[in-house]
Amino acid sequence: MVYSNQTETELMTLLKEGDHKAFLEIYDRYKVLLQQHAYKKIGDAQDVQDVIQELFTELWDKRISLNITTGLSNYLFTAIRNRSLNLIYKRRKEMHYLESLEEFINEGNYLIDLQIREREFTELIQKEIDALPTRMREVYKLSREEGLSHKQIAELLGTSETTVSKQITNVLKILRKKLGSLYFITFFFP
Repeated sequence: MVYSNQTETELMTLLKEGDHKAFLEIYDRYKVLLQQHAYKKIGDAQDVQDVIQELFTELWDKRISLNITTGLSNYLFTAIRNRSLNLIYKRRKEMHYLESLEEFINEGNYLIDLQIREREFTELIQKEIDALPTRMREVYKLSREEGLSHKQIAELLGTSETTVSKQITNVLKILRKKLGSLYFITFFFP
């Protein structure tokens, strides 16, 4: 029997009977056309080969239960189009997922870096505050940490507002000198 002379209907009948040569004829007859069709949609040769392989594997595996009413070529082209579109959709979802994951990782790294820097910055400021003379440190803490006014601090410590103001001015000068550009943040964000 010459399989290349068989019609689609005859080839399908032979395929359903398990005729492997009929399957090979279908494969040879449509493979290149289906590859070209899929390549226009997918644009990646390896993906096209995978889609074609899956289609023909399924054709063989489901040959007995297949009920093709539109003709073999219509069935194959519709199947390859649908598989191609499914693959494109899957790739887009994967790409979106990877972009989201990358964004999450980058944001997570940024937040971790920010937390580390914030902790180091806080430790540096605290070290400089702890190195202040006792009275200056006490005035600074009451002013910046407790939020007390110069008048309230003066009353609490039994001193004048002028002394408290001078102490705060001296503390800020010392911190500005020790911390450099970090001074600005220290002054405004206690």
